[in-house]
Amino acid sequence: MVDLMCGTASVAEALRVNKFKVIASDIMTFARHHATVRLLLNASPDFKGMGGANYADLLQELNSIAPREGFFFREFSPDGAPLNGERSRQYFSSANASKIDAISKTMNAWRDSKRITEIENSLLRHDLVLGANRVANIAGTYGHYRSKWNKSAANDLELFPSTFITDPNINHTVIQGAAEDVSSQIQADLCYIDPPYMKRQYAANYHVIETIARGDEPLAVGVSGLREWRDQYSNFCSKVKIRDSFRQIFTSMQCPKFLISYSEDGLLSKNELVELFSEFGSVRVSELNYQRFKSNKGGQGGKLNEYVFRLIKN
Repeated sequence: MVDLMCGTASVAEALRVNKFKVIASDIMTFARHHATVRLLLNASPDFKGMGGANYADLLQELNSIAPREGFFFREFSPDGAPLNGERSRQYFSSANASKIDAISKTMNAWRDSKRITEIENSLLRHDLVLGANRVANIAGTYGHYRSKWNKSAANDLELFPSTFITDPNINHTVIQGAAEDVSSQIQADLCYIDPPYMKRQYAANYHVIETIARGDEPLAVGVSGLREWRDQYSNFCSKVKIRDSFRQIFTSMQCPKFLISYSEDGLLSKNELVELFSEFGSVRVSELNYQRFKSNKGGQGGKLNEYVFRLIKN
C-alpha cells in the first residue's frame, strides 16, 4: 500500500496498524520525520551515542534546557527584530521561540557530531514539531500568524514521548521527494493520493515547521517570514500542471489501483477529474458530505463535498 503524499502520515500509520506493508512519501522534510516515526520504529531507538541516556532522559534534558535567543526568537516572536526589517512576528511567544532555538541547536549538535542517528534525529524532530504545533499562534496553518494571541500560545513548549506500533515482521519504506519523481520507484497493489487542492503551496503554508524539521536558519522573507520554498513546489497547486502530474504518476508507478481524495473546492471539478482519470482505466466516485472547516476567526462554515475516486488501470 502506498500513501503517496503522506503529510502527517496518519493514513500510513492506520495502514500499518491494519497489517499492510506501507510505502509513504512526501516532498516535505517534516512529513518524512513523521512517517519515519510512525512506520519505521517499533520502539524507542537505543541512542547508543548518548552516553547511556535513553529516550526519556533526552526528552527530560531537552524540556529543561535553558532558553536561547536565536533564529526563532528573532524571526518569529513578538520581541524579535527580523533581519529583513519587517515588524516583529508572533508565531510563538518569546519564551517558546527561545526554547525552540535552544532545543533545535542542541539537536543539531547531536546530529552533526553523529551522536544520534538519522532515525533518532527524526524522532526528536517529530516530537519538537508536534510540541511547536501545540503552542503556535496560528489559525490552522503557518501561512501567517494570528493578530490576536490564542490561548494555547500562552502554554509552555513541552516535548512529549511518542508512542510506537509493534509489527516486527513487516518492513515499511519512507521516501522524500515529489510524487511525480518518486512514483517510478514504487511497485504496489494500491496507491492512496491526497493531493493539495488549492493554489496555496503546502511548502509556504508550513514553512515554520519545515524549518524546525530541517534545523536550519533560512532567510525569512516578507511579512510572514517565508523561507525559500520553491525547491518543494507542488504541481498539484497549479491548474496548468496538475493534469500532467497525475498522468506521470499513473504511467510510471507499477500499481493497478488508485484511490484519490479530492474536494469540491479544488482546482479541478469532479467531472474534470473523472475525464482525466478515465484516460487510464475505469473510474468510480464516492461523495462524502462534511462540515466545512471553520477557522479560529470564524471564517467559512457550511457543508462541503469531498470525493474519493477509485481508478482501476486498464
